Amino acid sequence: MAVRSVRRVVAGCAAAALSMSVLAACGGGSGGKATLNWYINPDGQVTLNKLAKTCSTSKYDIKIQLLPASATDQRTQLARRLAAKDSSTDLMSLDPVFVPEFANAEWLAPFEGKQADQVLDDDVLKGAAETVQWDDKVVAAPQWANTQVLWYRRSLAEKAGLDMTKPVTWDQVIDAASDNGATVGVQANKYEAYVVWINALIQGAGGNILDPSTVEKGRDAKVTIDSEAGEDAAGVIKKLADSKAAQPDFTTSNEGTSLGSMFPSKGPGEFMTNWTFVYKNYEGLIDKPSGPKGKTGFEDLGWARYPETVEGEESKPPIGGIDIGVGAYSKHLDYAKAAAVCVTNAKAQTALAVNEGLMPSRQSVYDSAELKKAYPADLLKLFSESVDTGGPRPKSAFYSQISSAIQSRWHSPNSVGPGTPKKSADFLTAILKGKALL
Repeated sequence: MAVRSVRRVVAGCAAAALSMSVLAACGGGSGGKATLNWYINPDGQVTLNKLAKTCSTSKYDIKIQLLPASATDQRTQLARRLAAKDSSTDLMSLDPVFVPEFANAEWLAPFEGKQADQVLDDDVLKGAAETVQWDDKVVAAPQWANTQVLWYRRSLAEKAGLDMTKPVTWDQVIDAASDNGATVGVQANKYEAYVVWINALIQGAGGNILDPSTVEKGRDAKVTIDSEAGEDAAGVIKKLADSKAAQPDFTTSNEGTSLGSMFPSKGPGEFMTNWTFVYKNYEGLIDKPSGPKGKTGFEDLGWARYPETVEGEESKPPIGGIDIGVGAYSKHLDYAKAAAVCVTNAKAQTALAVNEGLMPSRQSVYDSAELKKAYPADLLKLFSESVDTGGPRPKSAFYSQISSAIQSRWHSPNSVGPGTPKKSADFLTAILKGKALL
């Protein structure tokens, strides 16, 4: 019996090594304590490691395991583990768009009773709260909430004659940049962030990629991207592609590539749609080659609500962030759920926002003294309002296929035109019905 048991353990560890990486899961915690493996994405590693220590107890230790940088690769690694019923996947940091897929596959252990009330109370902003619910269950805990705003140089906007205290449109932003030797920074590479932009443009015009009332029907969801809103979105992309405001790497642009265009050695800078990390990024680059020149230069950084797709129709800023899921096959479900509550509480969210620029999903944290000291009051208000009133991507168990189908028909952005929404609708419908392959 003892020999067979040892062989099982060795075989299990060997299988884990072959499928992913060698983990502490093949052994217990120090001093007989349980070990909880927490898979995180690369954002905020310093603070997340501190949270892992802070939230460890006399009964368990939380050990950080690093996922790949790409959200798609993160999903792939976690999905492979959970499909194999891996008991060493205790906690995981999930992009909100993957929560429905994992919950639908029953890979997440739902929070119940008091714990459900703890992770999803009235303090959680609406946009973040919607990402952790599936089939009337709380299937994850919101940790930090991401959204996009329009970042810009105040001097550029003033020169262009734009009143940034009022809503601005994509047309206005592109024209202002084109007429003043500036550029517009976006994410238009063939990856998930490009779909984020497309979805926000469509929702900002009053439409959706899928009919929200049918989206949870999975493969039977109604595709609605071929619409006036879809054409409006395509029009914005085409206008930027054809303009002098398009950056040289437009077709391969990502969250990081346009950062250097805000404070160039020469020129007026840029308008840029990007996530909440931008403020802390530039604050840390004062007087560095790619950053603002002194405090005065940093004060030239401005921010405003995400641009309107259609003038007069409120924009729908993208919703992102990280939700903490508990693996359904964990050997330590009770410990893992308690740990998830700890790493997502208000204190944890405050640390992530102040230290890493990863903004909270709780309104009380935005109102805290710590955040008011770390960020301008109007920026905090903009972030929280954008999360609370923003637009989520389709909440579907088949989101990865939806995203890939959209990318395949909307990329390159230089090829987007009036027929793009219909082409993508036809292809997406065929993908969902199993009549085409990606």
